[in-house]
Amino acid sequence: MAERDENTGEEPFPWHLGVFDAHCHPTDTMASIDSIPSMKAKVLTVMATRAQDQNLVIEAAEKRGLKKEDLDSILGSADAESRIIPCFGWHPWFSHQMYDDASKKPGESEDDIRIAHYQAILLPKPEDRDFLLALPRPRPLSEYLAQTRDYLSRFPLALVGEVGLDRTFRIPQSWLPGQADDRDSTLTPGGREGRKLSPYRVHMDHQRKVLKAQLNLAGEMQRAVSVHGVQAHGIVHATLKETWKGHERVVISEREKKKMRAADGDQSLEPNENTNISDDNNTGPKPYPPRICLHSYSGPVDFVKEYFQASVPVKFFFSFSSVINFSGPASSKAEEVIRHLPADRILVESDLHCAGDRMDALLEEMARAICRFRGWGLEDGVSRLGRNWKSFVFGD
Repeated sequence: MAERDENTGEEPFPWHLGVFDAHCHPTDTMASIDSIPSMKAKVLTVMATRAQDQNLVIEAAEKRGLKKEDLDSILGSADAESRIIPCFGWHPWFSHQMYDDASKKPGESEDDIRIAHYQAILLPKPEDRDFLLALPRPRPLSEYLAQTRDYLSRFPLALVGEVGLDRTFRIPQSWLPGQADDRDSTLTPGGREGRKLSPYRVHMDHQRKVLKAQLNLAGEMQRAVSVHGVQAHGIVHATLKETWKGHERVVISEREKKKMRAADGDQSLEPNENTNISDDNNTGPKPYPPRICLHSYSGPVDFVKEYFQASVPVKFFFSFSSVINFSGPASSKAEEVIRHLPADRILVESDLHCAGDRMDALLEEMARAICRFRGWGLEDGVSRLGRNWKSFVFGD
């Protein structure tokens, strides 16, 4: 039995087994990137969210990006340079900044496009022209998808994320005069940064359009996806399900198997559990991603079973963070979900905007909690979480 810390009474944390952050945002604080080689965590799965951080994720990946062949060496080295899995995605908080250029009318001016777009997708409909023209110039969805396809080709291990749906967020007001000059220059631009919120939300139909386009791209490129869902668990599931409609696995019941054996004497279907016979194991393009992680999952435990129906062709994972799942009254719900999930589908994340010691501390805190909830020994649990991360990222 491992000796316990004299001060805390806790069993020493087995960092040497490998701890993998399934979802984080260190490019929000680019100065922290240089601290990654000295972190205890082995690999960070780094998300992009908006226009301002796509290139920063590339910059970080070019400097510290992980290659699959690096995994064995990184587990034996505390200061390996290759520590990042890059992810490219457009977060629902910025979905209003994307417009569907398939419906663009010939001869429209940039101002016409901007006003028509925002009036169509914001609720309630804004009428203030000055407010509308102060919003960011919306980006064509087709242009973004082409760029992201290029990034995914450039980085063969890259994932798609952070993407998703959010019912609660409101878009921030524009900077007031002088505010932009006083902003924290260490933070990557584009976030809220204390600005007051407007009364406007993004129509769920528009969020879904942006999400589905990215899910389809992930299916085309056969990359895993990290999905955000806040107060939208039902519609997240419905949107994800639409991508594999018509591609469900066919499940043969025990009665049907007996009929088949009786009809043709085929003894290959053993009389045990239901058997999938239409599982498409080829790795070619599909309209749905091969693997999806519902990050910092905050939904009810009863809903989890929908993702594990035998007909679902996607492999689902659920990740948890101290800052989101265990910082408020919903912590008991997250604990219940963790207790009921399949052991091989649980991931740990920090969801933090800055790499370094605090990120390590949050990962340790969450990993210890998961092991406690599941009744796992610490070394066994950390090893399990590491294997789960590799399965999510690489599909192994």
